Amino acid sequence: MPSPIVFIHGLIGTLQLPDMTAAFAPGRALAPDLLGYGTQREVPPEAIDLPAQVEHLQRLIERHFPGEAVHLVGHSVGGVVAMLFAQAHGQQVRSLVSVEGNFSLDDAFWSAAVARMPAAEACAMLEGFRAAPAAWLERAGVQADARSLAIAEHWLAQQPASTLQAMARSVVELTAPASYQAGLRRVFVSHPVHLLAGVRSRAGWHVPQWAEEAAASQALVADAGHLMMLEQPESFLSALKAALQLA
Repeated sequence: MPSPIVFIHGLIGTLQLPDMTAAFAPGRALAPDLLGYGTQREVPPEAIDLPAQVEHLQRLIERHFPGEAVHLVGHSVGGVVAMLFAQAHGQQVRSLVSVEGNFSLDDAFWSAAVARMPAAEACAMLEGFRAAPAAWLERAGVQADARSLAIAEHWLAQQPASTLQAMARSVVELTAPASYQAGLRRVFVSHPVHLLAGVRSRAGWHVPQWAEEAAASQALVADAGHLMMLEQPESFLSALKAALQLA
């Protein structure tokens, strides 16, 4: 039986995408809502930070896959959650795939901006995105069509602005110190870590040289940027399966 796969979404949205989990063995893939998102959106912002997300994820994994080690696939800020999870619960991790996951504050520039905003400004920003999802997609380099617009509308409705700010502040707090880099190095030593990026966005992903040298594999998704699972879902899943040797 193949090891389970757990998808960890980023600062906005969900990885509960059409055909995403269906591409793997039945019941062996999970794309949960983090605290403050989707089914968990009523969790108050004061209870939301990255360590809390790690423990929330641990409880879900133990409930769905008791006693098993899983492949973690973390996108963007979800990559931070995956790395912190591997440090706290390494025995439950078989491997990690960092899908343009944050390696430093250089990768968290938007989180840093959101963290600094007054609450009213953050609410207005999110409402602006929701009012014009096509423009939000365009800024992310994604062509707006019926499918991408439907996904964007769903993603933008997944969380309140207070969740975005709570997560953004925790990202800044935890990834700024040198101890975060030291923790990443330990994960690369103890687990296979695969690096996956979009061709258009790879140059803006600040992967340190040591991580490139230590990675179990590196792959690029053609004709895609940071939201590659939205733009090129089949190519994204093919690259992911190849990294995990599930093709």
